[in-house]
Amino acid sequence: MKELILGGARSGKSALAERFAAESGLDVIYIATATAGDSEMAERIAHHSARRPASWELVEAPLHLAAALQSAAAPQRCLLVDCLTLWLNNVIIDEARFRQERSALLETLPALPGRVILVSNEVGMGIVPLGELTRRYCDEAGRLHQALAQICDRVAFVAAGLPLILKGSPL
Repeated sequence: MKELILGGARSGKSALAERFAAESGLDVIYIATATAGDSEMAERIAHHSARRPASWELVEAPLHLAAALQSAAAPQRCLLVDCLTLWLNNVIIDEARFRQERSALLETLPALPGRVILVSNEVGMGIVPLGELTRRYCDEAGRLHQALAQICDRVAFVAAGLPLILKGSPL
């Protein structure tokens, strides 16, 4: 099963994904895409780390997400990717890398065995950003979410800790 969980900052999307992974009964591999570029981000990463069960493996994949998914996927595993928008931030600066990595993700995901839970920030519900790179980032995040929603079996949107199923089976 492939799942996409979208929501705003601090909406509860990561907690929901972690709950799904814990309840799956599968071995869980947490695939982290964040890099600690400053002390505030380091604190966010530490907060997420402290919440995870010690039995979960950690794979850091700030750039090559499709390759990490391919290496870690197995029939009795649940891969939890948190989060796609941080990964997008890491690859979007280099146009060639971005195109290659995005294509690899979209081609790899459907064939992966086991369960895959993807977490991403919905960034397109506010005002249109002023800067060109920020507008491109929001546009590419929206396009990525649309492409993934077509592939995934279930898509949920989380607001105020409450999930709304947009596609697939209820919770």
